[in-house]
Amino acid sequence: MSTAVVIAAPGEHSLVSHEPRQPDASEALVRVHAVGICGSDREVYQGNRPEGYVRYPLTPGHEWSGTVEAVGAGVPSSLVGRKVVGEGFRNCQVCDRCHAGETTLCTAGYEETGFTQPGAMATTLTLPARLLHVLPDGADLTAAALLEPAACIAAAALKANARPGERVAVVGTGTLGMFAIQFLRANSPAELLVVGSRPDRAALSEQFGATDFRTKNEPLPDDFDVVIETAGSADAARTAAALLRRGGRLVLTGIPAPGAEGLDPTDLVVRQLEVHTVFGAPPDAWAHTVRVFGAGLLDPLPLVTHELPLAEFPQAIELVGSGDPKVGKVLLRP
Repeated sequence: MSTAVVIAAPGEHSLVSHEPRQPDASEALVRVHAVGICGSDREVYQGNRPEGYVRYPLTPGHEWSGTVEAVGAGVPSSLVGRKVVGEGFRNCQVCDRCHAGETTLCTAGYEETGFTQPGAMATTLTLPARLLHVLPDGADLTAAALLEPAACIAAAALKANARPGERVAVVGTGTLGMFAIQFLRANSPAELLVVGSRPDRAALSEQFGATDFRTKNEPLPDDFDVVIETAGSADAARTAAALLRRGGRLVLTGIPAPGAEGLDPTDLVVRQLEVHTVFGAPPDAWAHTVRVFGAGLLDPLPLVTHELPLAEFPQAIELVGSGDPKVGKVLLRP
């Protein structure tokens, strides 16, 4: 039987029967293979997501992979049967930001799969075909379910513009941090330092290409060219900035709690630091991610520790928020 998770209101969810919606013109119907859970899904369930960035009742799920089953008018029939992932932001395509390729800054307002539009915690997902990115025929769809967070880090890597031979660093050792290591490693750095609060992540960091691992309590250098911050705290942002040489490049991807004290503007100006931020992934970051994944330079599978059926949604949410270091990426399998 086709099923879907529906969150009616914060803390209220149910597993309901799911009727696939046949695609209208310019849409595609995807059979979902796997869907990832991240902290923002937990926010949706608990009711902590900022107003305007969620709409109940809702089927969550913005990290997913699947296979195209049907397409609507105007969509090439050759797409049917292909393995795909898909962008989440439902941009308007006509505003100046969309025309510039900055779809996450669409001026028409925020709409995103799994937050304000039906997500992938269901047997199927119907969405605009223009959001799909086709994977190689031999792609592992379980691994591909993690390409959404990878695309967010790809956006950071593109903004960082790390060049071969530069000294680069990553602050944070969660899923995003592990992807940042892999993207930076693909640019052949002279040195790749990882700074985190979990020593147990040192081996995995080195597996993905890190040349050094330190905790924030150890002595840290201050002469790196590029640093990507992924930990989502003001303290991590300050640590990341302190790692940089004068004129270095910093990309912030984490979102600290409201009211957190940020970076010192005097320090930014005096050291002429170049600071970028990332919220979501525009099309070029998605294309970059799929290309790197297809080339075998991105390996998400070691990050997956749990795969559960859709009916165990509440257990999956608890795992994500447990703080257990043995819990990595949690997937649901519709």
